[in-house]
Amino acid sequence: MVNTASVWKRTQQITLSLPVQASLLTGLCMLTLWTFYFSTYPPAHNAVHQTRHDTLGVACH
Repeated sequence: MVNTASVWKRTQQITLSLPVQASLLTGLCMLTLWTFYFSTYPPAHNAVHQTRHDTLGVACH
């Protein structure tokens, strides 16, 4: 039988490990950038319009 306390401790060790934290941070940054770069919401689109064309070479219209 599995001890609940040991499962919880192992879960904390995995979740709080540096590789997991780095992966979560990288994913959050990528999601944020993707949201701004490919947004059709006018204020967000206009704020990064020129940057989007210069850095990604992506046409937006």
